[in-house]
Amino acid sequence: MKTSSSNSTAENITSKETKNLHIMKQPALGIKISELRKSKGLTQEELVEQCNISVRTIQRIEAGEVTPRSYTIKTILSALDYDLEKIQTENSKAAKEFKKLFLLEIDDENEASFLTGQLKIAWISGIIYFILGFAEFSIDYFRFFLHKMIIDEIIYSSLKIIILTSIILFYRGFILTGKIFKNYLLRITAFIFVFTSCLFYIYDIVSLFIGKYDSQFLLGAEAVTFGVIGILFGISVLRLKNGIGTLATVTGVFEIITYSFLVTVFLSILGMTFLIPTLILEIIVLYKVSEMIKAKLQEADLD
Repeated sequence: MKTSSSNSTAENITSKETKNLHIMKQPALGIKISELRKSKGLTQEELVEQCNISVRTIQRIEAGEVTPRSYTIKTILSALDYDLEKIQTENSKAAKEFKKLFLLEIDDENEASFLTGQLKIAWISGIIYFILGFAEFSIDYFRFFLHKMIIDEIIYSSLKIIILTSIILFYRGFILTGKIFKNYLLRITAFIFVFTSCLFYIYDIVSLFIGKYDSQFLLGAEAVTFGVIGILFGISVLRLKNGIGTLATVTGVFEIITYSFLVTVFLSILGMTFLIPTLILEIIVLYKVSEMIKAKLQEADLD
């Protein structure tokens, strides 16, 4: 019984150490090992002599090119007299700091880097959507009000697909922003925006080939649908005030005004006019969130 208990304790310790070893990922692990080695005044060759690992392996680990096995990491850290528990403690502190920043719900630097990249894609997609929107408005005006197609159906369909893709990527940025700031209403309304846009854009394309349809009813339905969703979206953006300040308030107010005009249908033209500054503000919001996370990442690197 005593032997069994000792084995169980040893297994628990080993399991705990192994878990700690996997908390730090590459390239952070390689950077940490390099820092520890230099703080000890050791060259890579001298470290090799102490842990019986090839110089090439040490070089690749420090460069972040490979993720070593748990045994290899334990051997290296042991040679550097580094307590395994510190890895878990340091990473836990770093994660808590990221979560406290502007109420950000980000677990680590890797996730922060990923979100920065995705938000960049989002605001760039917003610019594409904004620019192509002018061409789309002109073409749809001729199609729905003058009943005349001024471009080829294939080009029309391609344009709609490109714009829809940019809309999906753009509002995906708000879904991510909602996750970052724990703003669940923003996540939900942005997702509904994407889903509804898919329905209407697909119908725009399909309606080219199904014969007659009631364009006035379709435009009215779009105005009311996007108007209601947009008002809720504006309210959710107002909730970002604690995170990004006055920009959130201004953007939220513009969205509520814009989509309130749309929901009335007969004031839709005013809504479309206000949509121009509203989209610009939305793009700026995503850009600012992206830059905020990037700045905190740089601060973390300096620390």
